[in-house]
Amino acid sequence: MPQITVDYSAVLADGFDRPGFARALHEEVVRTAAAKPEACKTQFRASEDTTVGPDTSGHGIVHVTLGLLAGRTDEVKVTLTENVLELLREFVKPADGLALHASAEVRDLDPSYRKFDE
Repeated sequence: MPQITVDYSAVLADGFDRPGFARALHEEVVRTAAAKPEACKTQFRASEDTTVGPDTSGHGIVHVTLGLLAGRTDEVKVTLTENVLELLREFVKPADGLALHASAEVRDLDPSYRKFDE
């Protein structure tokens, strides 16, 4: 915990500093949601196909999902989400002519969540 997934359009790959974003994101989650640095885990998943409305080109999408153990207030979740969006502004620089659509959400992990490390 936290479990972080970043889904993004492959057309953004060249302008998306993923390692820098992950480091800054982990620092933000520690600061805002009291997570432990060593517990932060982020996966990036690129998608080749992106459609916004009727358009199949000219758009790039980034959506960040943060799964946290229950117990954070709605205020903490909103603050974290807003700060994640600011980080995306800093670390995603789409190519000229490409519209960026960015979103983020914080959700509670299900009580059934379990993990192991080896």
